[in-house]
Amino acid sequence: MSDLQIRLSAPNAIRIAIPTGLFINNEFVKGRSEERLICTDPANEEYICSVEMATASDVDDAIRAARAAYDHPSWGGLTSEDRSKLLLSMADVVEKNMRQLYSVQCLELGRPYDCALHGEGPYLVQLLRSYASWAEKLDIRRLDSINSLADKDPTRRVFQQPVGVCYVIAPWDYLLIDAVEDLGAALATGNCVILQPSEDAPLSALYLAKLFKEAGYPPGVVQVLIGYAKPYGKNLSAHSGIDKIVNTKICTKSPTIIFDDADMMRAPLWALYGGFGRAGQLCTTNTRILVHERVEGRFLELVNFFVKGWKNHIGDPFDPLVQPGQQAPQASKRHLDRVLSDIEAAKKSGAKLVFGGGRLKGVKGYYIEPTIFSGVTSDMKEFEKIAGSGPILAITTFKTEDEAIAIANKLAYSSTAMIFTESPAVARRTASKLRAKFVYVNEVNDIKFGNLEGQGRGGGHSADEELSKSRGVHLECLFAEPAAMEKK
Repeated sequence: MSDLQIRLSAPNAIRIAIPTGLFINNEFVKGRSEERLICTDPANEEYICSVEMATASDVDDAIRAARAAYDHPSWGGLTSEDRSKLLLSMADVVEKNMRQLYSVQCLELGRPYDCALHGEGPYLVQLLRSYASWAEKLDIRRLDSINSLADKDPTRRVFQQPVGVCYVIAPWDYLLIDAVEDLGAALATGNCVILQPSEDAPLSALYLAKLFKEAGYPPGVVQVLIGYAKPYGKNLSAHSGIDKIVNTKICTKSPTIIFDDADMMRAPLWALYGGFGRAGQLCTTNTRILVHERVEGRFLELVNFFVKGWKNHIGDPFDPLVQPGQQAPQASKRHLDRVLSDIEAAKKSGAKLVFGGGRLKGVKGYYIEPTIFSGVTSDMKEFEKIAGSGPILAITTFKTEDEAIAIANKLAYSSTAMIFTESPAVARRTASKLRAKFVYVNEVNDIKFGNLEGQGRGGGHSADEELSKSRGVHLECLFAEPAAMEKK
């Protein structure tokens, strides 16, 4: 692997050896593609390295390796307790390499290092240990289920088995947590995995693969392939060797509803934090602001005042003084261009630009000004695109509680919602009617979850149902009388 890694010293003085090859059968290998994926630091637009890209032949190799591992006793013959020990080993290895892992993420995504290290890192380790604890007794729970059925009908058995080879798609906004959430679930239930990270964050996934090998996972159990979502991802998802596609998350345009009795010192600040935190790139970003028409003027006045200070919150992602609310760069040039395109679409739709509206001037990196639009209505042609994934707030007014709920529920991908009101009755009624997985009242959300409409599993111990399959066995001959069996 000597020519398939790059050694560098991050701005925080941590030295890292980052793999740049495809991870197939526990080895970093060259891809068959002549093209390489260029990785750029979004905070300063400087070149980091290039990584190998997969072709259809590389996909075939990875799936063959995964299938062989699934059938081999070194993985397929393990008990759930054995798999638990491997997950605990992985948790220990991740904990030991936490600084290197999050330095890699900071380099390729511009995610503030200290905030991610101390905010996300412990959860990452906890997630692995949680899956290990759950996996440890999985065989016992399955056996209890089998015996329960046998008590009702001694001729029938239903066994749970891993589905086989899982294709895991990990987006870039919380790549490490999303990848571990899905990999942990798949591995706990005995599956083999092919991970496709976003093309904006290949280095974090490749470094994670290196740690799986160090933790002792057998060859072929975890593979990491790099490529563009189209056509590479499409080819992988349609491959006959893939038994299950796991994609727990999609990008959202979540609503914040501010009623006329809301605390007007708290609501504007939380609206800014919920919409502009991490440059508006979190899966739970609340970029759609619904404000009661009676308080729109006051709300806009305060938001305009607060956002002027926000614009100056630009810092080196490796600076330990950088706070979670400070402005981060867009993850890539591709994403930067898409957000700028959304801003232009909003202008053409008739939305009123209140603040921002372009790239930040005078700084290097893929930074966009905090941008606010007012006068946004649900009948606008580009309503769904306004306030997409980026530091953009779209403000829409409403007259009644029912109207606010109707507008909020028009959003296709709402995973979270925020409500600001001093009335417990209004909060309860509104929360019960919103099509959002999680609702926060008078506070900002700062966690990630899956989507409401079955778009993703979002982790959790329901994994045994989704990542295993039932096999029914009829045992009548085993319970037949000996004389009857002799006649047969």
